[in-house]
Amino acid sequence: MSQNIEYQSQREIKLLQETKLKEALDYLSRKSPFYRRMFDSHSIDIHRINTLEDLRQIPFTTKVDLQQYNKQFMCVPKSQIIDYITTSGTLGDPVTFAMTDRDLDRLAYNEKISFACAGVQPDDIVQIMTTLDKRFMAGLAYFLGLRELGAGIVRVGNGIPELQWDTINRVRPNTIMCVPSFILKIIDYAEEHGIDYRNSSIKKVVCIGENLREQDFSLNLLGHRIKEKWDIELYSTYASTEMATTFAECQYGCGGHHHPELIICEVVDDEGNVVDDGQVGELVVTTLGVEGMPLLRFKTGDLVCFHTEGCRCGRNSMRVSPVVGRANHLLKYKGTTLYPPAIYDVLDNSPYVENYLIEVSTNEIGNDDIKIKIGLNCNTTSAHTDYSPIIKELKDSFRAKIRVAPAIEICDTGILRKIILPDITRKPVKFIDKRANGNIKNKK
Repeated sequence: MSQNIEYQSQREIKLLQETKLKEALDYLSRKSPFYRRMFDSHSIDIHRINTLEDLRQIPFTTKVDLQQYNKQFMCVPKSQIIDYITTSGTLGDPVTFAMTDRDLDRLAYNEKISFACAGVQPDDIVQIMTTLDKRFMAGLAYFLGLRELGAGIVRVGNGIPELQWDTINRVRPNTIMCVPSFILKIIDYAEEHGIDYRNSSIKKVVCIGENLREQDFSLNLLGHRIKEKWDIELYSTYASTEMATTFAECQYGCGGHHHPELIICEVVDDEGNVVDDGQVGELVVTTLGVEGMPLLRFKTGDLVCFHTEGCRCGRNSMRVSPVVGRANHLLKYKGTTLYPPAIYDVLDNSPYVENYLIEVSTNEIGNDDIKIKIGLNCNTTSAHTDYSPIIKELKDSFRAKIRVAPAIEICDTGILRKIILPDITRKPVKFIDKRANGNIKNKK
């Protein structure tokens, strides 16, 4: 594998992907019980799938397929499995993924070139502020990739601002790997404890899990708030367990760069038709070079768009936009269509908000109803506080950003924390869907 393919012409990129597609189809037809059954039941002759366009003849694989037929996706005997991982359960029950030694090598390569794309060098020291245990792929992937790159690694894990700053002062890393909203928490801790964070060793943050940018690649409210407080370099990345591949921004911050040797990507509309470049649709992926549990035309549930023009960094591979939202998180509220990330952005940018939970239900006339439960930080709350000015200011912010103002309820931060961070999950539960068109589901 070589990252040089990203700098080749789009024609050469397509030819490489088509060669690897044929290899993947041959492997699946020989090794995968699930896909053998799919090919037979749909009378698919894989030898007639020769181009990326031909791939559209194959049905989609869904999250439900992974949940119902999990073991049938396994392409190797258990004796070859090195690491077992589960998804975060963002779209339902978590799914188990099994990785071979070669899969871990592929994961390390993916993260190595992704960190390099984000400007991480072998002589950098990176402090990992994400979970490395609890069957989580991301923390392990970062460690493997940074080790492959030759960079220094500090495995602190998530949370505990005091420990994060103690480590920064002891080891003096220049790069942080974390969820961007956590940057605000370590800034708050630094300000409360007299830490001169602006003159610390940290110069760069590689971010996961939350958007930093709008669709035009300008910083969103969260990104602006971080930069106003701390003028450090910010890089976004996008990935998932199912893809086992990362899309990382380069220094120009114009979308996550595609690694053509690792994954084939499509964007489709609600009817499953491939959309034109620049149009929003659901990301569909076909993994390349995965040995344990490869996927073919897997619907990720994430809504994105592609940008295919060459980047100023010299790469010609496609770029993925910031995630617009989840396909089944679409909300229609008071005549406005929106996705939860737009609500998150307003709340994450509020100086009053400590934590929050969005509940969506169906009202008596069948429309979506939104209630936001908010826990206020200790600087805002007291026994005699009148919360009406805070609620008014938050509603004004919502109207300015998303044109509508959902109902707001002030709640105890501790009670919310138990709901948002249950012991059995790795990601915070920020969104609970109680609508009549499905079972109650917790979403990130």
